[in-house]
Amino acid sequence: MLPAWTRAVLHVCVVCAFLLVTGVVHAQKLPRLTLSGPSASVSNALIHMVDSGALADVAEVVEFVPWRDPDQLRVMALDGRADVLAMPTNVAANLYNRGAKLQLINVSTWGVLWLVSRDPTLKSLADLRGKELAMPFRGDMPDIVLQLLAEQQGIDVRKDLNLRYVASPVDAMQLLVMRRVDHALLAEPAASMALRKTGSFPLSVLAPELHRSVDLQQEWGRVFAREARIPQAGIAVMGALRARPELVARIEAEYARSLAWCKANAEACGKAVAARIDMLSAEAVADSIAVSQLDAVPAAAARAELEFMYGHLLARNPALVGGKLPDDGFYAGAGIR
Repeated sequence: MLPAWTRAVLHVCVVCAFLLVTGVVHAQKLPRLTLSGPSASVSNALIHMVDSGALADVAEVVEFVPWRDPDQLRVMALDGRADVLAMPTNVAANLYNRGAKLQLINVSTWGVLWLVSRDPTLKSLADLRGKELAMPFRGDMPDIVLQLLAEQQGIDVRKDLNLRYVASPVDAMQLLVMRRVDHALLAEPAASMALRKTGSFPLSVLAPELHRSVDLQQEWGRVFAREARIPQAGIAVMGALRARPELVARIEAEYARSLAWCKANAEACGKAVAARIDMLSAEAVADSIAVSQLDAVPAAAARAELEFMYGHLLARNPALVGGKLPDDGFYAGAGIR
């Protein structure tokens, strides 16, 4: 018979092997997992992931930290201040090509850009000739989408439009509400916020004060003869987490589940988002979910649509995406640099 101590060691080994095989033993929990995003629809699912405890077994503390503008986003990405960052897809490509350690997990925002106007007769970009338009995020989404669409239609943005650049969609929305501009390009939920604040949504019996005048996604489909959707934003995993494919897959799956929950529970999602981002109202967030194209598509599956857009950006201004198409390492599941 084996000595007692030998039997004890063997027993421990058998138990450990069993636990590993059955998945009971997990990797050590992270001390903190920081999810970050803007005051836009792409952040809805991140907020629900935190509130629902979806990743509570992954990290001791899971938090959501909002970013204000693309400049702050870039600092957070380059300084390693977040583990998962929601961002415009052109910014993700630009950061990656400049050496940031990130991988795009998914594209989830496909249709949130609207021209909102006081003029009910404004139906196309051509109708904006000579008019002032409030535009958030100069040189980033949605500015670059408008410029691509305008150029395809022979509209010279610098000569034919009067663009008034502001810091964020919420700033553009506030200019509309205060009647300081008559037209603005807004990303949801800022468009729904503007309509709510002016009593234009739901549509009033007589005439709404503001109108959803041009759906930029429909313009994209018409101008480029493609499906009417644009790969605008998604989430990326940062730094050392890229080397944890099982964790990347878990984050991707939980984001998709949370996004599905938000779409099925718009009012509850609106309340949760408004509690985290005080500049947004619960009602406007719920309104925005009903009119937005939100679909968590894995980055690799969205690659063809991303590269179509990136190709047009490269032709127009290579610096917008860091001078080249991102390589395989940009797409989660294809390895890391």
